[in-house]
Amino acid sequence: MTIAPSAGVAAAVRLLTGAEAAAGTASNGVCTPGLAAAPWELDAAPAPAYGPGASLADPAPAGTPRQGPLPEAYRLASDEELEERIRAARRALGDRAVILGHFYQRDEVVRHADFVGDSFQLAQAALDRPDAEAIIFCGVHFMAETADMLSGPEQAVILPNLAAGCSMADMADIDSVTDCWDQLTALFGNAPDAAGRQPVIPVTYMNCSADLKGFVGRHGGIVCTSSNAATVLQWAFERGRRVLFFPDQHLGRNTAKAMGVPLEAMPMWNPRLPLGGNTPEALDKAQVLLWNGFCSVHKRFTVAQIEQARAEHPGVRVIVHPECPMPVVDAADEAGSTDYIRRAIAAAEPGSTFAVGTEINLVNRLAAQHPEHTIFCLDPVICPCSTMYRIHPGYLAWVLEELVQGRVVNRITVPDDVAAPARAALERMLAARP
Repeated sequence: MTIAPSAGVAAAVRLLTGAEAAAGTASNGVCTPGLAAAPWELDAAPAPAYGPGASLADPAPAGTPRQGPLPEAYRLASDEELEERIRAARRALGDRAVILGHFYQRDEVVRHADFVGDSFQLAQAALDRPDAEAIIFCGVHFMAETADMLSGPEQAVILPNLAAGCSMADMADIDSVTDCWDQLTALFGNAPDAAGRQPVIPVTYMNCSADLKGFVGRHGGIVCTSSNAATVLQWAFERGRRVLFFPDQHLGRNTAKAMGVPLEAMPMWNPRLPLGGNTPEALDKAQVLLWNGFCSVHKRFTVAQIEQARAEHPGVRVIVHPECPMPVVDAADEAGSTDYIRRAIAAAEPGSTFAVGTEINLVNRLAAQHPEHTIFCLDPVICPCSTMYRIHPGYLAWVLEELVQGRVVNRITVPDDVAAPARAALERMLAARP
């Protein structure tokens, strides 16, 4: 379904599910009617879950953060009332608080952000706000952890809904990655070769826990984002014979392939199998070891969707995110980070037509910002990021009004023994500008 640019994703979901419920029909305009539910209803579930949306079928680990009850005043407030309460709290706080918003956030939240960007830009923004007492991070858990590690010790980083995690980030955990590293060390040792290169350099995507960023930092590795993945891989190839890339296989494969690495030199590592399901010979020849992880949002895009877009819109320009599967990236005209997509559309000649393969909130916002173009999402079904969608204006109003009263809730802190090595890996990332 194409969403009217003037309508937000949440409004479109409510309209679709409401009309279908009245007609007694099953939803086919959204990936699940549960998207119409308020996030606090999901927080009351007996077991942790990512919630409705693209990650609905992904199993959440037992230790997935849970959000406590939201006070009734916020649950019962209208959209207009929440809007005014947020604005009033912002006025009361002034420069004491800064709100950072990811591109994939719902419009009702993004409109209150002081800075909107992708994970790379938001990491930099956390560094650039040294005078703010509080950083309210409208994104997901690993992003708030990163902001805590890059901000000053006196600054409080707040995640409005603690249940806003990331299913991709949870596909690699410290125990399984440590086990992988131990197996690789047993196979290759840890001595550099004649050129001074290490047997393996670990590279983790920003979409991972602070524990894994710390692991990478302790082992001479680096963090990457979709904006600077090629720059980071080049950095790693200069220092190691091979790279262990986690948790997103698709970003690793697409980036390395574009750099000339053959597919046969990129075996998959399955953490449930000895040697990741590979032979010692295959691992010895490998240039990039790809972790068996993925983004559930970008996994939804298909070559068939691209073919349909080309059939229905001759001359369409297809841009997808590099977290999409390789066949989709190959079939598209180009691939790039969320910021790349945004800049490409902004620079295009008026009257251009774009089919975009990334999260629906961003695509819909781009369509509203650029009425001179025709812009639509490759996936015809409304299916936002499950965890980004957990951030609701009710939670934002709550954390802001608590700050006005001098109370800090939902603070995200990373222990020093993890933060120190993780910060080293993040600083290498920030230096590796694309």
